[in-house]
This record gives sequence, C-alpha cells and structure tokens, in this order.
Amino acid sequence: MRPPLDAAARPDEQALRDIVCQTPWLMHALRIARSLGLASWCIGAGALRNAVWDHLHGYSAPSRLADIDLAYFAPENLTQQHDDALLAALQSMAPDLPWEVTNQAAVHLWFGSHFGHDVAPLRSLAEAIATWPEYATAVGIYLDDADRLRIIAPHGLQDLLQMRIRHNPARASAETYRQRTLQKRYQERWPDVVVDPAPSTPPTP
Repeated sequence: MRPPLDAAARPDEQALRDIVCQTPWLMHALRIARSLGLASWCIGAGALRNAVWDHLHGYSAPSRLADIDLAYFAPENLTQQHDDALLAALQSMAPDLPWEVTNQAAVHLWFGSHFGHDVAPLRSLAEAIATWPEYATAVGIYLDDADRLRIIAPHGLQDLLQMRIRHNPARASAETYRQRTLQKRYQERWPDVVVDPAPSTPPTP
C-alpha cells in the first residue's frame, strides 16, 4: 500500500517521499521498525542516503548496505540491554536486513570513549539527527500510524537530494569527516556525488 500524499508537503519533501515509496526494502524496514511501538524513532543516515542515491543514479539493484540505522530517543531507559532487546526483535522479524539500533538519548555515555571528547546529553531525536557527521545523512524518516511518511531533516534536504557531501561540525571533527569520506568511497559508488574537502585544521598557536 502506498502511503498517502501530504498536500502541504514541500517539493523536496515530496521528492524524498516518492523515492522512499519506490524502494521496497526501505518501506519493509519502516513497517518492521514501526511495529516496535517506539514513541520517537526513525530510519536514517546511510540507509536513507543509499536509497536516495541509488534511485537518482538509476540503479536497478540496491547498492551494498552496511546497516539500517534505527535511531530512537528514550531517555527513560539508557541501558545497552534495551538496545539489544530491540535489535533482537528486529532481527527476528526481518533477519535478512542488517539492523543497527541506537538510543540517541544515551549517546553522551559512550561518545567520549569512542571519539575522544565528551558531549552533552541530547534533548530530542531531531537534535540528535542535527549532529550527524554530514548534512546529507542528517536526515531521518519514519512511518506513522496512518501510513504517512514523516521526515526529520534539521538541516533540510538539499544536500541529500543534490548528492553533496559536506562536513557537519556539530560533533564530528574535520579528521573524522576526512576518514569517513575515504572509507565510504562516495564517488566510486555514486559517480554524480560531489564531496567537499574536509575543512583545514587551524594551526596550533
């Protein structure tokens, strides 16, 4: 079933919804994720980027998908066991999909040990998405109970739809961005993508 159209949607939002609706694996993932009954959640980042850029490149088969990021916000339960239980539920319902689950309300508990500097707790899922490393991937989408596709895009959709990779400095360092652009091989996988260089690091006084 095709989700209903939103008459008030902007053209870029409707373009994204149209692409998602034409991506069977992503619609399947959204329906599975919705069945968990989370209050605040989305699928975003690389999974959404892949779907959009595969579509814009006219690929007949999905490109390799490292994972499907289910991001949710639940400050009332910050335990790793909660993430693990949700992951197990997703894997039991759709074992063919490479799920990854992260409670964005708990990111501050492990960010420092992983990236080398501490960060403040996030206050919402939208605030969390706004910190993701590139503007093109700082986008999430979810399916509501009325089968409407809802978009969370704190920085807009321009970079995603125009296939441009730019550093989002909210939490990711220039070096992290540089490493990601090398690791992700964006232009090798999607030749029409434009990758902005990492910002130069100011010299130490």
